Amino acid sequence: MLLNVPGFVRSLLRLPSRGDELGSLEVNMFSSNRKEDQLPRAMGRRSFLIAAGAAAAGLAYAYVQRSEPAHAAAATADLPKKVSIAEFSDSGQRKSVVSLGTVIKTEDEWRKQLSPDSFEVTRHAATELPYTNENPNEHAKGVFRCICCDTALFDSSTKFESGTGWPSFWAPIAKENILETTDNSFGMVRTAVSCRRCDAHLGHVFDDGPPPTGLRYCMNSVAMRFAKAS
Repeated sequence: MLLNVPGFVRSLLRLPSRGDELGSLEVNMFSSNRKEDQLPRAMGRRSFLIAAGAAAAGLAYAYVQRSEPAHAAAATADLPKKVSIAEFSDSGQRKSVVSLGTVIKTEDEWRKQLSPDSFEVTRHAATELPYTNENPNEHAKGVFRCICCDTALFDSSTKFESGTGWPSFWAPIAKENILETTDNSFGMVRTAVSCRRCDAHLGHVFDDGPPPTGLRYCMNSVAMRFAKAS
């Protein structure tokens, strides 16, 4: 499971949970029409949220690692035998939609293929610490692919700096390549995102992202590999 640290902190502190309120706060902080005496209060609140978020992230991470995963791998019988996947070149050019067999492996097989961190995140829905690898592509042009089955997930052109400590995108490269499901863990209702072909847990999507979609796909960097455009 990937924790939305700002949302988690707001729930702990009983602060407003609407992402647009924080976004509006940031815009108003640098607005020429904003009164000068309002700026220190806005910055003070923002600094408080950041500090509280950092502390909560550490506690939440420790708790998540000790808890039963919220997104366990689906039972083999529940997975379709084939799925339709949109194929892309490493430069992000769409090729065609193909029908491919679902990738199903045993726990031991996944362990042999993946690093320990990638295994826990993708197969057991754990989370990596924030700021572990927020910019895995260093803004180069290319495609983020599933670490488990190499399915194209996100184009680097949709990546943005969210300030959360995890790679964030405002849209997937193709809706047919991901699966979104409801996650009710930790007393919150969120939308989990996984790879449609292999059921690898990737992260969560929130509605506080930038235009044009207004969405923030908050992903674990260890759940993906970056394929640089040639």
